[in-house]
Amino acid sequence: MLFNITVPDSIVLSTRQSAKQFESEAKMAIAIKFYTDERLSLGQAAELAEVSKFDFMRLLGEYNVPVFRFDGDGELKNDVDMAVRYSHG
Repeated sequence: MLFNITVPDSIVLSTRQSAKQFESEAKMAIAIKFYTDERLSLGQAAELAEVSKFDFMRLLGEYNVPVFRFDGDGELKNDVDMAVRYSHG
């Protein structure tokens, strides 16, 4: 599904960014929000932000958003394993 969000030119101009930069940052902000709300997985959020999973994890760190979710049923080990895999290329 493809959709467009219309943003007034005055808003984009007030950020002192190009339209492309604004769009990229907006996608990242939406991806972080949906990841934080557990509406998107790490991979889905990275895809929305148009970055690799590893780069998205770094982005989360820049915004002090925890990468790992602790739900008590073994997901921590899976998350750590994934982080190790992506950090080694």
